[in-house]
Amino acid sequence: MPPTTRVLSQGEPMQLGAPDAPLSFERPARDRPAGEGPGLRRLRLDGKDAFDLSFWCGTCPLVFERLEGSNRTLSSEDLQARLNAGLSMIDNDVLGAASLLVPDATYLPMLLAVRPKLVMPSGKSDYFAHEQVAHRGIDSFWGLPQYPKTPYYRAGSWQPGDHDFLFEFIVPMLPPTWNDRDQVARYEQQLRSGAKPTILALSILDRTQPFDSFDAHSGLMHFVLDGHHKLEAAARLKTEITILSLLSIDDSLALRDDVQRIPELIESRPKRL
Repeated sequence: MPPTTRVLSQGEPMQLGAPDAPLSFERPARDRPAGEGPGLRRLRLDGKDAFDLSFWCGTCPLVFERLEGSNRTLSSEDLQARLNAGLSMIDNDVLGAASLLVPDATYLPMLLAVRPKLVMPSGKSDYFAHEQVAHRGIDSFWGLPQYPKTPYYRAGSWQPGDHDFLFEFIVPMLPPTWNDRDQVARYEQQLRSGAKPTILALSILDRTQPFDSFDAHSGLMHFVLDGHHKLEAAARLKTEITILSLLSIDDSLALRDDVQRIPELIESRPKRL
């Protein structure tokens, strides 16, 4: 799948987030008993588990698996109106409003233009059923590929180096089947008329490499906070839409330098997969 993402604007790494934000990451507990490891890695919504994520070891597979806590979108009326109008560059007022939704951390804000493609689990474009299986085989315990338990969108794939592969995923908090059909149709009409609305996403970069492989797979995962209907409309029309991505440096499973290089890597257009 050729890379289709463009960087329209980016900011400097900055501290964003609120201590009482509805979203949080489950981070390693420093007070866990010796020998019990760091615990699971999850994205949480309203204090409930929303997504299982790639495990801390760095040799385990890329994972985003929807859980029961992923059951609503996040935005305010003012923020939604500004996003619907569309952004052409990083907007500090929008960042301030979005900051109330995400956990306290260091973020790299990016405004990206993407051309999303809807993917069904186990379908012909499903990363977990194809690229991941070719990379590391099926899950040794279940005897099956990883299963995300949600439709999702793909936006491009890159090969930055001889043994490095990057895959971009746009992950809805709610499946497209929950979307209001009339609202999707209205966004389709707006996009046909030249409107350029913006989606809001909390993003992470996870890098994994098995012990027995020279190759590493990285996943740039955008968890959609606002814009589910816009996103589906763009995918249906096979057209471009913008994403304001708050890429968490602290909660990514990758080196800080690798996270901060993402805009450069996207724009460099390295060898395609």
